[in-house]
Amino acid sequence: MRGEDGLRADLASLAIPFAEHDHIAVFTVEESRKVDADIPGAHTKNLFLKDAGGAFWLVTVPAEARVDLKVLPQAIGCKRVSFGKAEDMERLLGITPGSVTPLAMINAAPGSVTVVLDAGLAQAERVNVHPLRNTATLGLSGAHILDLLRHWGHEPRLAEIPVQEPR
Repeated sequence: MRGEDGLRADLASLAIPFAEHDHIAVFTVEESRKVDADIPGAHTKNLFLKDAGGAFWLVTVPAEARVDLKVLPQAIGCKRVSFGKAEDMERLLGITPGSVTPLAMINAAPGSVTVVLDAGLAQAERVNVHPLRNTATLGLSGAHILDLLRHWGHEPRLAEIPVQEPR
């Protein structure tokens, strides 16, 4: 596992600009709203999932999205999904719940987890994600997130993620 030191080394070697914000630990989107108010850009929510065939998925969506898990599999190309277990997350991505981020793919063997980025986030000028821990946020472009994923041997999927209507 390359961890945060490896992430920082890759950001430097690829000359990827980013803004960093240290903050209190946040474990949910609700908790992060207090922190996010002072950080410009698109904020994210990450879903670590397992499909009916046993494959693992990491789906990154806008923080405010209420993902429709019944329709999501069709949008990303799999069968029924459920949330992955913490021990699988730690084994495959080297992170714990609350720190989920597409940047954790630095620790994933190519082919072990399929990463999906919301199409709108992929085009965003600034996307805020954790740097493998939930006590900081890195802001970088969606295009640079895709560059990092490819650099680590992953071919990210872009998708229009289905969301539930507000209640």
